[in-house]
Amino acid sequence: MNWKKIIGIIAGIAILALVVFKLKTNKEITQSKVYQYDKEQAINVQVDTLRLENMNAEFSYSGTFEPNKETKISAELQGKINAILVDAGSVVSKGQTLIQLDNSLLKLQLQAIEVQIEGLEVDVTRYTILAKSDAIQGVQLEKAELGLKSAKVQKATLLEQINKTTIKAPFNGVVTAKLSEEGAFAAPGVPLLQITDIKNLKFTVNVPEKDLSQFKINQSYSLSADAYAEMLLTGKTTMIGSKANMGSSFPVQFMVNNTSDLKIKSGMFGKVLLKSETSGNGIVIPSSAIQGTENQPQVYIVKNGKALLQNITISNKIQNKAVVSNGLNEGDVIVTNGFINLFDGANVTVK
Repeated sequence: MNWKKIIGIIAGIAILALVVFKLKTNKEITQSKVYQYDKEQAINVQVDTLRLENMNAEFSYSGTFEPNKETKISAELQGKINAILVDAGSVVSKGQTLIQLDNSLLKLQLQAIEVQIEGLEVDVTRYTILAKSDAIQGVQLEKAELGLKSAKVQKATLLEQINKTTIKAPFNGVVTAKLSEEGAFAAPGVPLLQITDIKNLKFTVNVPEKDLSQFKINQSYSLSADAYAEMLLTGKTTMIGSKANMGSSFPVQFMVNNTSDLKIKSGMFGKVLLKSETSGNGIVIPSSAIQGTENQPQVYIVKNGKALLQNITISNKIQNKAVVSNGLNEGDVIVTNGFINLFDGANVTVK
């Protein structure tokens, strides 16, 4: 009995030792397959040597010119198009006749109702005389008067319908699309022409949250169109977006007076020009080089082949650049790219 216990204990110890050995072997195999980063190995980085820059320079935000007003013209009545008096590119004025629909049938109906009105007016005059002499009942005069009123309403309705067969420009602008031809059939809601007002333009840019404070409602700014970069325009801020778009930036819109010859077209690209609030010369670095936190920004400077973290103070941000007021000097070399695996004191090689 004692031998059996001893053999059982020995067997248990042997199995336990085998399991421990197997686990240790598996761990060593797993560790041998895991990449072990060599901290002494030099890391390839891109760098920039700092120099003083003029901070009075202008910077800009790109945007697109859009028409102040644009609409598609359609008929309010059905009818054949007798004439289209403008073409694509025509400059039109508010109230100018653009399209004439066939109204011959309506004019015939108008003639018929005018004849009816003449007859009813004669009846009313005659019945009035007869009613005063008690030759007829007053109800006959009332019916004639009501019939005259109804006919006049029909005449007014026909005149309005005839008026609507003449389609006029709702505002000053340019015909930017001709969507039908003479002889075609017009129907309510079917576009016939497109009118665009480009005498006044909207210009919209998307501005990051940190730069939004540079824009004020009703304040004037200088703008330019990419196609006419030498020509400066003036735009007044009419809208600052209250909700960020998908790019985490906010739309800012300006109203711009076009040139007298309407050089700026809808869809053209342009820029709103701003000047930096910081004056003089200073250290300017790309924002992508900044590490650390918002409260304690840092950059890697390269000295003697090593990357060293350096605390800095940022006084201003201009688009994708930052003005450094403390922590860096002219001639310092900072890392601008290659931050993967980079740490304070790492060996680096410059690409």
